[in-house]
Amino acid sequence: MNQIDAADALVYFDTLTGWLDGLPVLQAEEIFTSPGTCALLSVDIINGFCSQGPLASERVAAIVGPAARLMVAAWSLGLRNIVLAQDTHEPGAVEFGAWPAHCVRGTPQSEAVDEFKALPFFDQLTIIPKNSIHAALNTGLGVWLDARPQLRTFVVVGDCTDLCTYQLAMHLRLYANAHQLERRVIVPADCVDTYDFPVEAARAAGALPHPAGIIHPLFLQHMALNGVEVVNSIAGGQAG
Repeated sequence: MNQIDAADALVYFDTLTGWLDGLPVLQAEEIFTSPGTCALLSVDIINGFCSQGPLASERVAAIVGPAARLMVAAWSLGLRNIVLAQDTHEPGAVEFGAWPAHCVRGTPQSEAVDEFKALPFFDQLTIIPKNSIHAALNTGLGVWLDARPQLRTFVVVGDCTDLCTYQLAMHLRLYANAHQLERRVIVPADCVDTYDFPVEAARAAGALPHPAGIIHPLFLQHMALNGVEVVNSIAGGQAG
């Protein structure tokens, strides 16, 4: 039962590639047509995963521009419910047993990327610190959501596809399912990614591999299988 069928794997990944290539492009004007009922949640687009420290990734850094442009487009259409959920670990965090120490409270690694800080409305965004890969566990996100029961559409961007982004999108989706809430959870693939740790590098380090080219689309599809609306991108708005 623990064996992988190579032939089945090839067929599956071919199908997965076709699914990814066929993801639709949505229009911001359609998503944010009623901006008061929408929210955009960014998770971990911070220095410690983009430019500094042991977990910084070039792949993750590449989503900063698309995510910032989406925020500008959404803001231009009247969206004001924008949350930045950010790793802000306690020194000696338990999570450091699984990952190198990163994004410690009070360090530049735990801060939003410069591109976000340069947004003219940055000071009006809500920053929610978190001490694990789950943005809703022991954080202020639940209180923030409870204070806005009118929200029905959630756009989730960030990293990593298989870790913090997955946990946040699935939390929003599964909470709605459990409470019989009409809710739309959207993940634009161009604003999401994960880090790459190739097989050979992992073998040399005596660690588990993390091939981003497989993990990223696999977890996008897993979110889709659970009712999250995965799209290629969200275009439109005044993103310039």
